[in-house]
Amino acid sequence: MHAMRSTPRLTVLVPAATLAALCVAAPAGAQYFGRNAVQWERQKFEVLKTQHFDVYYYPEGRLAAEQVGRMGERWYTRLSRILGHEMKERQPVILYASHPQFQQTNTLGGAPGEGTGGVTEAFKRRIVLPVGGSLAETDHVLGHELVHAFQYSMTGQGRISDSNYPSALRMPLWFIEGMAEYLSIGPSDPLTAMWIRDAARQEKGLPTIGQLESARYFPYRYGQALWAYLAGRYGDRIFGQMLRAIGPRTNDAETVLKTVLHADAKALTKDWHAAIKEACLPVITGKKDPDAYGVALVTEKRQGGKLNVGPVLSPDGSRLAFLSERDLFSVELYVQDTRTGNVTKRLSRTVVDPHLESLQFIESSGAWDPAGKRFALGAVAKGRPVLVIMDADGGKRQEIPFPTLGEIYTPNFSSDGRFIAFSALAEGFTDLFVYDLQAGALRRLTHDAFADLQPAWSPDGKSIAFVTDRFSTKLDDLDPGNYRLASVDVASGAVSALPAFSQGKHINPQWSADGTSLYFLSDRTGITNVYRVDVASQKLYQLTDLLSGVSGITALSPALTSAAGTNRLAYSAYDEGRYEIYAIEGADKLAGWEAPREVDAHYAGIIPGAKFGGAVVNAKADPISGLADAKAFAHTPYKAKLGLDYVGQPYLSGGTSRYGTFFGGGIAMSFSDMLGNHSLQTMIQADNISGFTDIGGLVGYVNRSHRFNWGLQVEQIPYVAGGFSTGITNVSGQQVYVEQTLTQRLMDRGVVAQGFYPFDSSVRGEVSTGYRSIGFDTRLQTLGYTLNTGQQVINDTQKISDPTIHLWQSDAAIVRDTSVFGATSPIMGQRFRFDVSPTFGTLNYTGALADFRQYFMPVRPVTIAARVLHYARYGSGGEDQRLTPLFVGYPEFIRGYDVGSFSASECGVQADGSCPVFDRLLGSRMLVTNVEVRAPLLGLFGRKDLYGPIPVEIGAFFDAGVAWDSATKPRVFGGTRDFSRSAGAVARVNVLGFAVLEVDWVKPFDRPLKSHLWQFNLLAGF
Repeated sequence: MHAMRSTPRLTVLVPAATLAALCVAAPAGAQYFGRNAVQWERQKFEVLKTQHFDVYYYPEGRLAAEQVGRMGERWYTRLSRILGHEMKERQPVILYASHPQFQQTNTLGGAPGEGTGGVTEAFKRRIVLPVGGSLAETDHVLGHELVHAFQYSMTGQGRISDSNYPSALRMPLWFIEGMAEYLSIGPSDPLTAMWIRDAARQEKGLPTIGQLESARYFPYRYGQALWAYLAGRYGDRIFGQMLRAIGPRTNDAETVLKTVLHADAKALTKDWHAAIKEACLPVITGKKDPDAYGVALVTEKRQGGKLNVGPVLSPDGSRLAFLSERDLFSVELYVQDTRTGNVTKRLSRTVVDPHLESLQFIESSGAWDPAGKRFALGAVAKGRPVLVIMDADGGKRQEIPFPTLGEIYTPNFSSDGRFIAFSALAEGFTDLFVYDLQAGALRRLTHDAFADLQPAWSPDGKSIAFVTDRFSTKLDDLDPGNYRLASVDVASGAVSALPAFSQGKHINPQWSADGTSLYFLSDRTGITNVYRVDVASQKLYQLTDLLSGVSGITALSPALTSAAGTNRLAYSAYDEGRYEIYAIEGADKLAGWEAPREVDAHYAGIIPGAKFGGAVVNAKADPISGLADAKAFAHTPYKAKLGLDYVGQPYLSGGTSRYGTFFGGGIAMSFSDMLGNHSLQTMIQADNISGFTDIGGLVGYVNRSHRFNWGLQVEQIPYVAGGFSTGITNVSGQQVYVEQTLTQRLMDRGVVAQGFYPFDSSVRGEVSTGYRSIGFDTRLQTLGYTLNTGQQVINDTQKISDPTIHLWQSDAAIVRDTSVFGATSPIMGQRFRFDVSPTFGTLNYTGALADFRQYFMPVRPVTIAARVLHYARYGSGGEDQRLTPLFVGYPEFIRGYDVGSFSASECGVQADGSCPVFDRLLGSRMLVTNVEVRAPLLGLFGRKDLYGPIPVEIGAFFDAGVAWDSATKPRVFGGTRDFSRSAGAVARVNVLGFAVLEVDWVKPFDRPLKSHLWQFNLLAGF
């Protein structure tokens, strides 16, 4: 508990500092603040065994696990051939039946983000992923993550330790992630092609190879593009060569490229850029920007951010709901008045309201009811999907839970407002469902292993148009096909295909107001555009011919909307690195022109600069080689077994000082089971210091298999502290110079049990109980030398016996944290911690803590931060001399009163030798209040991302605090102790992401002899 750290008085001996830990009894390893990873459900895992894989799954995802096992073997065959490598160990894959359940994993040390499709962690080389919305998505993520497993296998040198990681982890992200994207997708990728085409049209938009490490360039897209060019030029054999060229300490991609390709980065960059521009020229000829087809509705300059996606027009077209990060801190749902262009409502606040854990903004969008009064969207609460229906004016909200489903996508109202159709993950596959709002009944329209997505209810209410892969995917061969449009009869459930092009995806169907046409998106030319199909004639028409393309965050994200009662469409387009929303209005523009059936001679879906050919293309064209037979798989129950994850760097040390010689050594090891439900941490050290030989160690076990996490820790920690003093005394009439060296060995032994229960992602309860024994072994050596001759006349060593301290300690706390942390400090939300920690035994007292913090942002980007903190040790032992007093002058409490800033002149001459100006800061109880106005420096000058490349925050503050004991009281409570106050200016800098440097100019109001001072600390804002 950092905020409760205690420090010795100015004159106290060093050993007393060792007892500072007695001030509080926090559970070992507990966080003071922080969000919670909640395991809402406990799954009963099984293991599916293939030739090379162990697939961990639970019954809800059994069929999907069999598909993953088959596709995994196919990917293994492909990658082992391309990379020329066979992995020695079996490959674990941990499969979750939905993304919300994936976010409950214990394997990663924290919840993965909403945009994370899968992870390959390094310790056990586990691939951890959720089932995707379609077979193609799952296959892609599995292939991508298996590339990482090969990268780790090919660049690892045995068990992971502090100094022995797979060398691939040291390489830039574009090198590793871009390679994984290319090997799992290949050179034909309309999404990446769009990004590169967009960059090529901008002045200096294309990065050099050296610039690819900048956060400005998304490593997946730009890394894939570079690898596509290199593979087309040098062949796919370079991937294995590159990985083998990475040395044990290598992190320089340019050196690896030069070693393998015998070409420097500058020359490669020049050739790469030339190849891109050459490829783009015929593709972009005749193409137009979005504003050629209609007005801009939401852009970065028009009420939006850089990411504006998921557009949904109200039935009359007067309002537009959209998802945006316009406030930078999270993706939220907004409503725009399309007539004025003003954003009038914010319908969600997930950044500080943890109840809704996700708005499904990547793969989903919402829907208006026919009256334009309600808005529905799929969300996640308590780890399971909910259908949220909210008043469009920002009023009441209804949540309908679906505990048997995995995720809900793209809800859509029927024309009478009674029914809502949506796509949902169920048992590892996506199907169509209809929910009756009046009867509260759920009906499943489709039930198979095909993907059924993005339903759109027809105006007459008889059918639903949707996206599916059922007409192109070959399930027997697990060969994913293109997305097509289909229609399902609501009454009978009969599915029929709608007209389609011969190639490319067909997604996001939207009905015209009269029901005679269906608008949709297709990338048949390699660029995603808006199209229309006339239902009666089955003719296909094109409405846009964009340079970049219509796009959401992913290639499958909804990006098109129609106003049911008027001739208006809206879509999100990718343009100059931003997602912006544009409209198409009027009957003429909505009619479009007849789309040519023939394939465009200049297909734009190939990544510019790449060539369509090679081992990766050939492998993806062959769905049979390596594909395993599910009948050969074995299924066994999962049994948790601890395995070694990590070995800390062993150390040896030695030296000498005035307290004597010392030497020692130690090692730490970490163990866990495959699912991360059980972990064991061990540490052992042995040392000899100043004649004390000690063995220290720690064993800690944590069980995370249930929502209630618990752990047990046993430890023995030796400490050696010392003090040194000199003086002159009289011995037998001679002046003698005396040196005294105090050496104290403390042996701290303890056992503690702790528990942790998250109520949701922001609130948790903590409990702990344990026993501590602190033994003392003290030696005082006195040496004396006469001042006249220097002869030694004193050489005495005494052993001082101190009684062992025995303590029974317990702790109970409630913690809440909804704060949003900026680059250097929290900037929004709330935090509090209320904690009671009784201690019994040799010392008897109860620690009580109340720490409340609130962060307001009245005007973007200015934050007002406020804190009230009280901590006290109540009871008979709370002021025992063996406990270090509390001190409110630390910089994290009251700035301008730090220990090292005082001088003897400030104390004056006191008969009892005290220092009133300093002593007022000490006690067994304390109360602190702080107010700070803070803002990012560049954000004050209008920078969109607030912080810039070097995050700097400036602000002004007022601090006040008082310490007291049982004999005194603060003046505000009727006593005599006054608050110590200060005010000033603060600047904080985030130093390369490793630490926050705080610089304060402080005026302490209650130090008469100190006008102002500067303070420097490594400290984030409270």
